[in-house]
Amino acid sequence: MSRFTLPSEPVLRAREKLVLDHFQDEVRQDWDATLSTFPHPHYELIAQMTVHDGDGEVREYYQDTRVAFPDQDHEIIAFRHSVDAVIVEFWLLGTHDGPLGRIPRTGSKHRTRMTAYFIFDEHENLVTERIYFDRLTILRQLIGGVDKRSPGGLLTLLRILRGLLSMSGAAPDPRLLTTTPPDFVR
Repeated sequence: MSRFTLPSEPVLRAREKLVLDHFQDEVRQDWDATLSTFPHPHYELIAQMTVHDGDGEVREYYQDTRVAFPDQDHEIIAFRHSVDAVIVEFWLLGTHDGPLGRIPRTGSKHRTRMTAYFIFDEHENLVTERIYFDRLTILRQLIGGVDKRSPGGLLTLLRILRGLLSMSGAAPDPRLLTTTPPDFVR
């Protein structure tokens, strides 16, 4: 297979099953099953420029996001194959019922369009889930549900602002800063 030829149909179907199982296991919050889809769990969140690498870091990421959004779910929009990846467009949904980092609970729901690249190595092992989304889209929805006319709502907005400020300014993960251009054959 050349580097620009799609894998065989059985390989594409196996990748598809693995990715769909991964999504279902995340919704069920079955972290052992979700993590078993990787030989070495590795998540890259491009919006935050953060990497969660290894079983412990990825489990912590799962736990933190499910404290914030215990009802988190996905609605798949599109599913595409590439030479080395499955690309999934989806809606991420959830109710903000716990702290998100230092951002306090708002009780608001969000529905955010995202894209995830599930990247496979030459042995068909899932090596990375790389997720792209707009953080402002989520934040706007979380803040939108806060009652800005009540003293309690204004206090929540102040706490959100403090949380955002305390979380800003973190250096991007250096693993996401070094990129190499594609090697196109002419």
